[in-house]
Amino acid sequence: MARFKEFTSIQSKLVTHMLSWLIAIAAMALPPGAVVGQDYPTRAVKIVVPFPAGGTADAMPRVIADWLSRSWGQPVVIENRAGAAGNIGAEAVANAEPDGYTLLSAPPPPLVINQNLYPNLRFDPLSFVPIIIMGRVPNALLVNPAKVPQRTVAELIAYAKANPGKITSATQGNGTTSHLTSEMFQMMAQVKVTHVPYRGSAPALQDLVAGNVDIMFDNLGVALSLVKGGKLNLLAVAAPKRMASLPDVPTMAETVPGFESAAWFAIVAPPNTPREIADKINADVNEALRQPDIQEKLANLSAETIGGTRAANAAYMREEVERWDRVIKAAGVKLE
Repeated sequence: MARFKEFTSIQSKLVTHMLSWLIAIAAMALPPGAVVGQDYPTRAVKIVVPFPAGGTADAMPRVIADWLSRSWGQPVVIENRAGAAGNIGAEAVANAEPDGYTLLSAPPPPLVINQNLYPNLRFDPLSFVPIIIMGRVPNALLVNPAKVPQRTVAELIAYAKANPGKITSATQGNGTTSHLTSEMFQMMAQVKVTHVPYRGSAPALQDLVAGNVDIMFDNLGVALSLVKGGKLNLLAVAAPKRMASLPDVPTMAETVPGFESAAWFAIVAPPNTPREIADKINADVNEALRQPDIQEKLANLSAETIGGTRAANAAYMREEVERWDRVIKAAGVKLE
């Protein structure tokens, strides 16, 4: 009996050693990124937002970062690095280590617009590793009710035509979707307004509420609370059809046929980030977007949840590069 137990013990040890050996061999056969992807993340992850706190560009990634932090068991922190239409923060991420611990969350400008506006960018937007588009928010025409008595887009256009350059149009900054939407409005409605650029939505909205500027094209996210509070009037949304949540608000296209503009908010990684890490982040953010509480929070920002595969998101971003390039060239947009 003692010999049997001894034999069994030896056999068990041999099996254990063989399993350990096989696991080690299997790990050696995997590409380095696969092992890293399995373990990721093992420490804090930083998401750089290249615009100031307070706008939708800041609010949306904070919602996702909070869920990821709880899911991963690691801190996921937001760092705001604003300036130059998102270029400053984007450049910092482009030069970061491609290990998944520094990511970029941004709306279109630094990803699909700025390469057509800035001749000397110090990073290549097309070299980022696309991960996911979290959500999309239609842009809207907002006005200060004390400065702009007009209550419809048609009335505003009529006034603008009779008073070229008198209306001041706040934007998130040169080359932003807010700026390009304002330029598209001038081009399609055949009017002229005076461009007043800011460093992000928050300061622009503050001045719009204060009456220092007259109108603004901005995404509905944060602005909608100001509309509901009676501080701003919402004349129209630039969605292809009326929004279910705002059925009484007309679309811009009802007055200016073909007018459509939306801001979307993506997460990308530095160039050369391993595919396995990018795939894991994509899968986990998709899981976050499926959660009812996350969907409710994004709905409160007037956002349509996007998500999907990395390939689909990359294809959409390539289409956006071409779309905004056409707007820039047709409107003759130049940096001021």
